Amino acid sequence: MLAVDAGNSKTDVALVAADGRVLGSARGGGFQPPVVGVAAAVDAVAEAVERAAAAAGLPPARERGGRPLAAHVSACLANADLPVEERELEQAVHARGWSSSTAVANDTFAILRAGVDAPRGVAVVCGAGINCVGLLPDGRTARFPAIGRLSGDWGGGGGLAEEALWFAARAEDGRGAPTELARTLPAHFGLDSMYALIEALHLGHVPGGRRLELAPVLFATAAAGDPVARSVVDRQAEEIVALASVALRRLDLLDEEADVVLGGGVLAARHPQLMDGIDTLLAAVAPKARTRVIAAPPILGAALLGLDRTASPPEAHAALRAHYA
Repeated sequence: MLAVDAGNSKTDVALVAADGRVLGSARGGGFQPPVVGVAAAVDAVAEAVERAAAAAGLPPARERGGRPLAAHVSACLANADLPVEERELEQAVHARGWSSSTAVANDTFAILRAGVDAPRGVAVVCGAGINCVGLLPDGRTARFPAIGRLSGDWGGGGGLAEEALWFAARAEDGRGAPTELARTLPAHFGLDSMYALIEALHLGHVPGGRRLELAPVLFATAAAGDPVARSVVDRQAEEIVALASVALRRLDLLDEEADVVLGGGVLAARHPQLMDGIDTLLAAVAPKARTRVIAAPPILGAALLGLDRTASPPEAHAALRAHYA
């Protein structure tokens, strides 16, 4: 089985035997079909696949004579946000001839499967953006478009930074309530005012991509007791629980014991106010739900989904988890 976890910043590939042994693995660059196109994005995956095959002692593509690498491909891909995108990417991956069957899913499903013992539960990922999926053993899923404000999303590192900037700008010019964010955000870049930071961001003196650095500044300011910063953190907890509770309800798990897996950089940091807020709010709507912050790599989840699909024995799942422990 060939497992692929392709995120915006990196791609992990693993060839896994039916007994759960990892025969070969490789890491490649980011997977960004909206930027480079589907064909070029899959080319980048193909490069990593060939290195994983070489690590497993298999011949290169030119010597395989069209023979597949594996019985099944389980690919969890970033930017597979809508079913139509999943279908397009699945066709493109399957066309590479790596296997006789191919399944493509959004990369959030890899995080979910890596964090649960069986394909049952909900995952919320809060990294640069935010997303949520749910899964049941019978194949039913719960999901959201997760393409930003257009689909009703709020939060993640990017959203938190934008919100912090908004409050800080209004605090400095008097339109909003006072907040320490008006000092801590520009100070992060060595600037002395929000006006200077606004100018630097607008003119590109501070690259736009560095805005993500402001999310930890927001959490630090909240931890120091700033009411405005704390309100933003509280809202993030509310959004995470809103996603999780809707997914649980769609899968009829709201009143049952179920895992809610938390992943992504914002949640992996385990900020006390955020985590306490999530636990308190979730307990009110889903008292039997269990939250857990995932530590395992997402490639484990992609591989486990492949083992699920190929009906591998429990011992294979255990061996695979042991490899990535």
